Amino acid sequence: MTCHLLGVPREDEPRFHLWVNDIMNAVDYDPKTDPKERRDKGVQAREDLLQCLGELVEQRRGRPGDGLLSRLANDEGPDGRMADAEIVATAKLLLIAGHETIVNLIANGMLTLLRHPRVLQRLRDEPALVVPLVEEVLRYEPPVQIIPWRAAYSDITVADTVIPKGSQIMLMLASGSRDPKRFHDPDRFDPDRRDNQHLGFGSGIHLCFGGPLARLETQIALTELVRRLDRPRLVTDLPPYRPSPVLRGPIHLDIEQGDG
Repeated sequence: MTCHLLGVPREDEPRFHLWVNDIMNAVDYDPKTDPKERRDKGVQAREDLLQCLGELVEQRRGRPGDGLLSRLANDEGPDGRMADAEIVATAKLLLIAGHETIVNLIANGMLTLLRHPRVLQRLRDEPALVVPLVEEVLRYEPPVQIIPWRAAYSDITVADTVIPKGSQIMLMLASGSRDPKRFHDPDRFDPDRRDNQHLGFGSGIHLCFGGPLARLETQIALTELVRRLDRPRLVTDLPPYRPSPVLRGPIHLDIEQGDG
């Protein structure tokens, strides 16, 4: 979907998928335990992705089209056209953020449904349930658990503690979405939960602008998976996870269908 919005040729999509996977695998690289090849593959994938995006931007310049890359490459705007490096950086961010987080959100949602078979059956019988259900997945098992890159622009007082200007701040989004002072019985998965103002997409000026697309993609994916799978059940629980404190989602889910 992100490739389609950017205007990436369909035949290039498999390459983009592999590059993003290698880049994300390198994010969690630990030199004490991981082979150097893992880091090197991530570095090479990042270079290949940037080169490919740069070539696409060059091809689109002077040839307006419907894709976002084409529009950015040809839009002068009130402040002039964006530099190629800025367009490439923006496209890279959209591609990686729009891929890994959605993969995790869909996988987290399916895993949660498999652990709650009554809710899974209810979704099959009541497809409209998917809208509040996805919101509850975003609260209960969000794909982004922590935002470690914020900084205080001024002195801030939180719970009688002064955070000095310039201090690094780590936002524990997943923890906030399970705050018992805000959510009743927060450790229970409840798709009927009211007033579900979770932090799954951040908040304020940092609210994820891809949130509406992420919601729609996940709603469609979970509805179709539940409709098409015949009595699915987990073979292994816990599934394997990528060891990242920021992004949370199973690497894969092993399931059986039917009578097994």
